[in-house]
Amino acid sequence: MRFFLTFLRDKIRVFIVFTFIVALFSVSFYLYHLPLKAVIYPALLSVFIVTIYLICCFPAYKRRIDLLRALQNLPVELDRILPEGDSISTEYNELIRKLCDEQRRIVERSDASYSDMVAYYTVWAHQIKTPIASMRLHLQNEDSALSLRLRGDLGRIEGYVEMVLAFLRLDSDTNDFLIRRFDLDAVIRSTIRKFSGDFIQRKLRLDYEPIHVDVLSDEKWLSFIIGQLLSNALKYTPAGAVFIYVEGDDLCIRDTGIGIAPEDLPRIFENGYTGFNGHADSRSSGIGLYLCRRISRKLGHSLTVESTVGVGTTMRLCLKREKIDFE
Repeated sequence: MRFFLTFLRDKIRVFIVFTFIVALFSVSFYLYHLPLKAVIYPALLSVFIVTIYLICCFPAYKRRIDLLRALQNLPVELDRILPEGDSISTEYNELIRKLCDEQRRIVERSDASYSDMVAYYTVWAHQIKTPIASMRLHLQNEDSALSLRLRGDLGRIEGYVEMVLAFLRLDSDTNDFLIRRFDLDAVIRSTIRKFSGDFIQRKLRLDYEPIHVDVLSDEKWLSFIIGQLLSNALKYTPAGAVFIYVEGDDLCIRDTGIGIAPEDLPRIFENGYTGFNGHADSRSSGIGLYLCRRISRKLGHSLTVESTVGVGTTMRLCLKREKIDFE
């Protein structure tokens, strides 16, 4: 019914013209002193004809609206199936086709530009690993406070490089996921070794005991998530300890750091959002947790957070796999 009322509203000009013609004939008959009954019969007959016309036009009108609404959800490649009609409709269709062609050209240019950018940063990320490995090799035999601090800085640089690669790979058309079952302890121990210098330098205690859990996931991407969560725990824990343990299906990384403000909790997984802690620490980019959330969803896991200001933060990575979300 509402759709039919919309149809009548679109045809309001027909009613206005018809009413004007009837009024014009009525005035003419009145001025020539002709009986107005002579105009009533043709007027009623015209009303009947117009009603039949509108009833016949309504199905075609409805089909056209339904098709146009359906086209809104179709890709631009299907614009060739636009309905043909009168000359005005043909002109509109031609305009739409030209706009679609222009949109395709813009998309192609954007894709080409994005591909060039991805190629450049991928090469850059791989090339920068060479001097990092060389510097780490030179510092390997050094045993001083300076070398320990430099190794920690190199570790953070490596983390930023891995973040760049993860960001590029997530938005690419292909992915390198390798879902298999593996020992979670091996991934955790490997990640802890990367941050061992930070624990020593900052005099933080690590509370971790072997978990003995097999996980069905992607080892490399899960290692990236754990590394980012552990890096955040170290970054915002000036004193105290970091705890790594399993609780039910969740891998928990808990710290005794500064915590997260309640107003920031709903947004910490947004891209680029740093919150109050990020403003206090200029090193924060607001990308790490965003990547962790996206990767965890792609792997079929979930990532949640619990935090109290001044007490600490607990990141929970649910290892129970749901359906994999390929974006």
